Amino acid sequence: MANIKSAKKRILVSQTKADRNKAIRSSVKTACKKVYAAIDANDKEAAKAALVNATSVIEKATSKGVYHANYASRKVSRLAIAVNKLA
Repeated sequence: MANIKSAKKRILVSQTKADRNKAIRSSVKTACKKVYAAIDANDKEAAKAALVNATSVIEKATSKGVYHANYASRKVSRLAIAVNKLA
């Protein structure tokens, strides 16, 4: 354990940020799972609605610095391709 006051603060701050990032990542995973669940159920309308929500959640996570822009773009693209494959 750290003895210096600033080091103790850094530990607390980094833990707070890690918890925040974990919650944001979890919400992104949940949103993506909802898209894939709608795809598996062959429900195009629900999949489109879930895709819009997932895209929003992913973009917010990117703007907060949790995900790299290219990673987020790739994730959104793959979700969109999967939804568009539904006939």
